[in-house]
Amino acid sequence: MSHSAYRAAVPRRRRWPLFLPFAIVVLLAAAWSGLWFYAAARAETEIAAWRAREFQAGRFQDCATQSIGGYPFRIEVRCGAATFDLKGTPSLRLQLPSVLAAAQVYDPKLLISEFNGPLDISESGRAPTYVVNWTLGQASVRGLPAAVERASLVLDSPTVRDTAVTETIFRAQRLELHGRQAEGSTPADPVVETVLRVNGAVADKLHPLAAKPIDADIAAVLRGINDISPKPWPVRFKEWQAHDGRLEIIKARVQQEDVIAVGAGTLKLTARGGLDGNLQVTVVGIDKVLKMFDIERIMSEGQIGATLSALDRIIPGLGGIARQNTPSLVSALGQRTVLDGKPAVAFPLRFNDGTVFLGPFQVGEVAPLF
Repeated sequence: MSHSAYRAAVPRRRRWPLFLPFAIVVLLAAAWSGLWFYAAARAETEIAAWRAREFQAGRFQDCATQSIGGYPFRIEVRCGAATFDLKGTPSLRLQLPSVLAAAQVYDPKLLISEFNGPLDISESGRAPTYVVNWTLGQASVRGLPAAVERASLVLDSPTVRDTAVTETIFRAQRLELHGRQAEGSTPADPVVETVLRVNGAVADKLHPLAAKPIDADIAAVLRGINDISPKPWPVRFKEWQAHDGRLEIIKARVQQEDVIAVGAGTLKLTARGGLDGNLQVTVVGIDKVLKMFDIERIMSEGQIGATLSALDRIIPGLGGIARQNTPSLVSALGQRTVLDGKPAVAFPLRFNDGTVFLGPFQVGEVAPLF
């Protein structure tokens, strides 16, 4: 057989299968690009609709500059010089240098954002009253804009500065706030589960008791908040009370050095705005707490004081001896127990229309909230 005849007998190899994978990749890339640009256009439409709804609710949001990017897997919206105006009495303005919000194309219901400080808080048309700053600020929201399922806020090294006194009034190592709709929550009966965590918080300018770092972990259920539109706090508290609002503290733990306190209970407001409810509290280091709150003096001048004065009338000096007997105050306060393997005291902290009772003793008053 000749060489030319042999070549003619051999089947000719098809080359198009070699290019098929490449063509498929190109088609998929084109389809994905089309999907991304469609999602980006939808994002602009949703942002405009969200701003319109916020404006109707008394909240105005704007950006000096806005851009959309993140191709190919994310939709990123960058807002420069962000401004939030909250109508109310007074109206508030919040200003941020920049906000970056991102959502995955395949999971548009999860929005993750990162924002740079400082946050200026002021009344409309006035200089900032407070300046909040942090080293890293992040937030996340799950759900549609009209029906948020859960939200989180995390700040690393947050600080709050009062511009009137040019001093830092609060600082912490880390602050976390988480919230989600509880099972069975409805628009008519909203129920929100919340968790607040604070590490190394110091607020010595607000109260001497907060001069040393405090760690707190509080889990609670908030009932009765069905309107988040801006309004004065007395009005908000009055509406909350009218809706049978309650704060159910599931578990709270606060620690400052070797003093540890845990508690749980329910708080609400009375018709005149007085704080009402009960908390069951267990404290390690109760002696230090008595000294910090000057409860020994309060007790000696109150119900216990009357008894001690009677002892002085019977036997001069006997009341003074009893006044110096701190363990007797601890025993009268509550029951001895153990917390974290350390001796502790468990007692009720009761609020009766603003009057505060520590165990069986009245120790103070809380002014009405409206």
